[in-house]
Amino acid sequence: MNKAVALAISLFVLSSCRGERPTSEPRGDVVPLPQPKYSGTLSVEEGIFKRKSVRSYGDEPLTLREASQLLWAAGGMTVDGLTGPTRAYPSAGGLYPLEVYIVAGDVEGLRPGVYRYLWREHALKMVKEGDLRRRLMEAALRQRAVEDAPMSLVLVAIYERTTWKYGERGRVRYVHIDTGGAVQNVYLQAEALGLGTVCIGAFRDDAVKELLGAEGEPICIMPVGRK
Repeated sequence: MNKAVALAISLFVLSSCRGERPTSEPRGDVVPLPQPKYSGTLSVEEGIFKRKSVRSYGDEPLTLREASQLLWAAGGMTVDGLTGPTRAYPSAGGLYPLEVYIVAGDVEGLRPGVYRYLWREHALKMVKEGDLRRRLMEAALRQRAVEDAPMSLVLVAIYERTTWKYGERGRVRYVHIDTGGAVQNVYLQAEALGLGTVCIGAFRDDAVKELLGAEGEPICIMPVGRK
């Protein structure tokens, strides 16, 4: 076996052990995001106390900086440690099964469209162009909050990142526990930014997956807007 082949096999095994097996990248434009802030004025206790689900939003757009902060909270990089980078939500075995997409319609400095969050680069990659909030709303059983919000985050699970190690327990338990951590992060970050959100689980899975062009399974939709 030559050295190039051996190196390729080693890299594949290493990426599999980290839970992030190679996947095909969606084609499209890459949009760098503003650097997230790592400190703020709202305490954890106050954020927990004030947090609530919000389904009605103002007409004002979100800023790109606000979108950046929300995406980082949902699944951005926190520490690039010796054994690899860690992300904002806790994850069983450090396997990080979630991908974060947004369906953006009214975000300053961002063309309307569907984007996938590239957490290592802290950037967005366009998957589809155009304001697709109405289509997402229809897939979400016509819940108005999804169309009214300037932007919705969609958390998508790549179950195999966890089940290769934990089997069925990873599918029915660990991935969903991980998702709960990411959802609470978004709730608290939205509160700290003076924004509102809600976690929606009622939608037609196949329709949302097709809209996103996602390889994994959509778990929840979180529309975000001004209170």
